Formats: sequence, C-alpha cells, structure tokens
Amino acid sequence: MNAHEKKTINGYPFIRYEHETYPDAEIANRSRIFYEWMNQRRTVRDFSDKPVPETIIHTLILTASTAPSGAHRQPWTFCLVKSPDMKRKIREAAEKEEHESYTNRMSEEWLEAIRPLQTDWQKPFLETAPYLIVVFKKLYDINADGSKSTNYYVSESVGLACGFLLAAIHHAGLVALTHTPSPMNFLSKILNRPENEKPFLLIPVGYPAEETYVPDLTRKPLNEILIRY
Repeated sequence: MNAHEKKTINGYPFIRYEHETYPDAEIANRSRIFYEWMNQRRTVRDFSDKPVPETIIHTLILTASTAPSGAHRQPWTFCLVKSPDMKRKIREAAEKEEHESYTNRMSEEWLEAIRPLQTDWQKPFLETAPYLIVVFKKLYDINADGSKSTNYYVSESVGLACGFLLAAIHHAGLVALTHTPSPMNFLSKILNRPENEKPFLLIPVGYPAEETYVPDLTRKPLNEILIRY
C-alpha cells in the first residue's frame, strides 16, 4: 500500500486499501488448502513443557488483535501467564470451580454430552503448558479523566479475536485448548484486573506432549451447516 495515498472523508482520515486479487482457480486452491489445514486443528489437553520463545506468542496475540471489532474499540486484553507460581494459583482455583461443576452444577444431559471427550475436573495442563493466555473482554474503557467510554458488540468482538488467535496458533504449529471454567471471576482476582474487564477465555498454548491422543470426532458436513437461498 502506498502510504501517501490518503484522503479525508467528512473530516476523518482514510487510506487507500490495496488488496491482492487472484484468478478464480488460485482462490479455490488457496481456500481449499487453508480449509484442509484448519480441519486438522484439534483441542489438545496433553501439553509438553517444552519452552516456546515468548516473541512467538507476542506475534500470535498481534494477529488476534487484527480481528474486527465494534466501532474499532478493540475491547480486549490478553494476559500472558508464564510464571509457574501464577499458573499453579490459576490451576488450583480453576480445579476448585471445575470440581464443583462436575459434582453439582452440570446436569446429567450435560455430563453425557461431554462424556466422549473424557474430561474431568482435573486440569494439569494449566501448569504444564508453557503459557496461558487469559483473554478479558473490556465492557467499557476508562479515559484519562476517569470517565467511561462505552464499547460495542464486546462479546462478538472478543470472540472474533479469539478465533483469529486459535487459527494463528494452529498455523504456527502449536496447540491450544479453549478452557472456560465457570465462573471465571477468580482470574480477575489472581491477575488483578480492573472492574471494566471480565474474563472471557483461558487458552493454554504450547507444543503437544510426545504421545498425544484426541477424541476421534467428526465435524458436521456442509449440507448440515449451510442453507442456500
């Protein structure tokens, strides 16, 4: 993009959008390759403790931050946790909530639905994975003068950013898990986040363990997810 190609529309700066286009055959090939690659993505619960350069995680988070957001407010905060002590605290608090969920909160229907995944309240991956990315959604921003600025479509925006992040993690050759202990308020306390931020997702990131198995699941075919008009 030519940085000099700018214009003002109703008093606001715009830059010329340059986008590379491809022949239809190339578009079809690129979309197929990307689908086949993404279709190999799996949620992994068995992590290696092999270290990952932190700069790689920074780049993955930058990719997540390219997601669209309501009014471009970018209402997200990514907390990167690598401290063993902090990871231990998060694991202990998460397992406490998960034990209560598996024992008293989940209905029998819910437990039956997740039985093929063979999960339970124990979450050792929260300590084994070299990094935990804790994603917070910002319900509003706090201005320099202490006033509040409303954010828009917060959950949708943060959800999109997390989707970008998971794709980037897989593209980089790493693995991840979308962990949602409920309730997640303990993350705000442990990480000392402000009141305008609420925990959205806890994502362990790293390499898979040397011997890793994942559930043999299938995804819905196109005719079950697409309706054409």
